[in-house]
Amino acid sequence: MTAPSKPGPSGRAGVAGGRLLRVAIVGAATLKGKELKEVLEAGSFPAEDVKLLDDDEALGQLEAVGDEATFIQGVLPEHLEHVDFTFFASEPQFTRRHWGTARKAGATIVDLSYALEDEPGVPVRSPWIERELGEGAAAPEASTVVAAHPAATVLALLLLRAQKAGRLGRVVATIFEPVSEHGRRGMDELHQQTISLFSFQPLPREIFDAQVAFNLVAQYGEKAAPTLQAAERRVLEHLRRITRGRVPVPSVVLLQAPIFHGHVFSLYVETEGKVSLGELARVLEGGPISVMRAPEDSPSNVSAAGQDQVLLALRADPIRENAFWLWAAADNLRLSALTAVDCAAALARAQGKVA
Repeated sequence: MTAPSKPGPSGRAGVAGGRLLRVAIVGAATLKGKELKEVLEAGSFPAEDVKLLDDDEALGQLEAVGDEATFIQGVLPEHLEHVDFTFFASEPQFTRRHWGTARKAGATIVDLSYALEDEPGVPVRSPWIERELGEGAAAPEASTVVAAHPAATVLALLLLRAQKAGRLGRVVATIFEPVSEHGRRGMDELHQQTISLFSFQPLPREIFDAQVAFNLVAQYGEKAAPTLQAAERRVLEHLRRITRGRVPVPSVVLLQAPIFHGHVFSLYVETEGKVSLGELARVLEGGPISVMRAPEDSPSNVSAAGQDQVLLALRADPIRENAFWLWAAADNLRLSALTAVDCAAALARAQGKVA
């Protein structure tokens, strides 16, 4: 019998006996960065010597990595030397400024900020969808990838599963966006708007240029950047890229909801042939999708918080035959982090860094 590999300094052996990997998180103080660190610590990715890097504002902040305390450092060439994987969870402009340094140092790059989505030769990846398509074993040539938008991953997974019950006709999706997609500044602005409304004070509008607290909006104010429509286009483009034309592209509207975390989806689906509600539920359930059948368990952004799954409820349309409503929720930050770590694991296997 083969002896188990010796654990590294972190106390964990590499995947299937492979070596432990050195990792850097750029944007470690951001919401995505913190969630990514938690997923790396809790999951099976063989990471050690996790370096936490960020901009000047976050320098010196004390964070825990496993059982050890470490300080957030600046993004300097010496901090990226001998790093196997660099995750960019920073603001897009910060990613654009520093990803060349990571690439020059020889690191494989996983971008959670979407800053590199239009770079030539940089694919958008969602391992959940690749496995659903039976392409999980594909070995990518790229050493830089963009982790797919969480809303695109959820829509792609639901549509790929749904069409197993019958050919899809009309598909319409309404996506309710949380303010955490704008990072901590979006969270702070919703919080401050709520306080200001209760105290009859002017509302801060630096991020949304609109009232988001206690409100649903389909468009930000003129001074807001990026716009809701830009996020909407990103979701659709990522959906097209990760599904490779295997599902009909839905009509989508993205609404800004007054919630901190979690995407919520209202998805209308028509099938061209006769499909029962039970059959649709059967093909949808399993793996990362959990179908909630009890009314009191209806998915919400609150119930999805911290979950590694997509929570789903469905019902038949009361008027149209072979038409269904899907109500789903997923933790956007958690799903982004899971997708990024999954991408890194696939790249590590393809590059022979783990067995």
